[in-house]
Amino acid sequence: MIVKTKKYQLDPKTYRRICMQQIFKTQWWLPISIFAGLIVLNLLLNLVYPNIWIFFLAPLGLLGWYGFWWVQFTGAPYLAQMKPMFEKFSYEISGKDILMRVNQKEGMQMKWEMVKRAEKTKDAYLLIFSQAQFIYLPFKIFNSDNDMRFTEAIMKRKNLLTEDKKEEKAPVAK
Repeated sequence: MIVKTKKYQLDPKTYRRICMQQIFKTQWWLPISIFAGLIVLNLLLNLVYPNIWIFFLAPLGLLGWYGFWWVQFTGAPYLAQMKPMFEKFSYEISGKDILMRVNQKEGMQMKWEMVKRAEKTKDAYLLIFSQAQFIYLPFKIFNSDNDMRFTEAIMKRKNLLTEDKKEEKAPVAK
């Protein structure tokens, strides 16, 4: 069976939001370590001479980290190599691959092996290839609930999408 979706174009704001969420999930420890490192550095420097620069520099370090990624993901849609990600595609999802079609003659094939992991959010499926490259499949582009269930079944079969913990703990019949 092949699931065919409606056409969808990824919005740059949605792209930036998802990328920032991915950064916070994967690198949550980095801003904490920047802040803690600056505090420790200040404590060591206070042994030599008293200073108050940490009260300005530590928050700036956190804002600098956040700002760096925000600028990267804001500018990414305007890069030539990222342009294809923001075109309007319809998707054909099968057990072998994902076909991204611009029209009937043009498209791009993505193998399931290229997908590192998948996530199911409250309103979409997210197929992640790298930190800044993914396929965002909102539920509204699927033609029916059966198409969504089949897509989810494929992702589970490929071990990309894990079962919810609530579903794993099914009640035992006595």
